[in-house]
Amino acid sequence: MASFANPFAGNVPRKLTREELIQAIRLDIAGELEAIFVYDAHVQATDDPLVKKVLSDIRDEEKAHVGELMTLLRHLDPEEAKHFAEGEDEVREMLEELNIVAKPPSDKPESTVGSLIGK
Repeated sequence: MASFANPFAGNVPRKLTREELIQAIRLDIAGELEAIFVYDAHVQATDDPLVKKVLSDIRDEEKAHVGELMTLLRHLDPEEAKHFAEGEDEVREMLEELNIVAKPPSDKPESTVGSLIGK
């Protein structure tokens, strides 16, 4: 997990406030991103096909965790979700300016920030 200052390391003797939970989820996201980076570095550092396959699979599971945590964060903090949406819109505008067609990440129906916050 990321080595940020964490006042809630280990067991927490009480329930988190909503604000503390939001901070904890952000820390969890940072930890998942760090894990992705490390696993990917290890994949790149070996020629062993089994190691590459296993570590790539684990890395990709961490990517799914980021998606799950981001969905929780959007749910817990709709204001922050609006900022995410603004950033997504800015990149889409740049893609349009450059005549680059953005593709959805999968065949699944695309979830938008608006759909997650009830827009």
